[in-house]
Amino acid sequence: MNILYVDASLYEDSRTKSLADYFLSKLGSEHNVKKIKLTEENIPPLDIETLERRTNMANEMNFDDPVFYYAKDYMNSDMIIMVAPYWDLSFPAVLKLYIESVNIPNLVFKYDENGHPEGLCMAKRLVYIMTAGGKIDDDYGYEYVKALAKKFHGIEHVDKIEAENLDIIDAKVEDELNKARKKIDNLVKDIEKNIRQN
Repeated sequence: MNILYVDASLYEDSRTKSLADYFLSKLGSEHNVKKIKLTEENIPPLDIETLERRTNMANEMNFDDPVFYYAKDYMNSDMIIMVAPYWDLSFPAVLKLYIESVNIPNLVFKYDENGHPEGLCMAKRLVYIMTAGGKIDDDYGYEYVKALAKKFHGIEHVDKIEAENLDIIDAKVEDELNKARKKIDNLVKDIEKNIRQN
């Protein structure tokens, strides 16, 4: 299985990343994992010139340009892992830049005759892993990723692993992380069951 690991964490000792690494360890070493550390990629925001050039090439089904590099990785992966801390009810800006770089019509999705998006991605599962210093209330980041994955990209299963309240007074950090690890254990069992059935 080809796994795309998209890391939007900022710190080397990131608790979010530690959960993602635990998830990978439980999946086993037989999978091909490609890691993208978004803070090292320097993905620029779209400007008018880049957007128009990209749109024209996508309309012509010409995807040889480097601007499609991330999208091709995304649409050809069997599973996608997104690692993103909970920031300002959402996720860090580097993840939004990445999402803009992969959401390409005629490559990652297409529109049908009625204008509805149809997904073209190989992946059947996206796992979104997050941690928060406080309580996770409105989570617009995960809901946005989930909606895009399901409605645009054709990814059937979108799972969330989270740990919250990690920075509050008297926080029992390891207890909270262990709760998330148990969710990961159960998710891996479900993934392995689906693999056996297919």
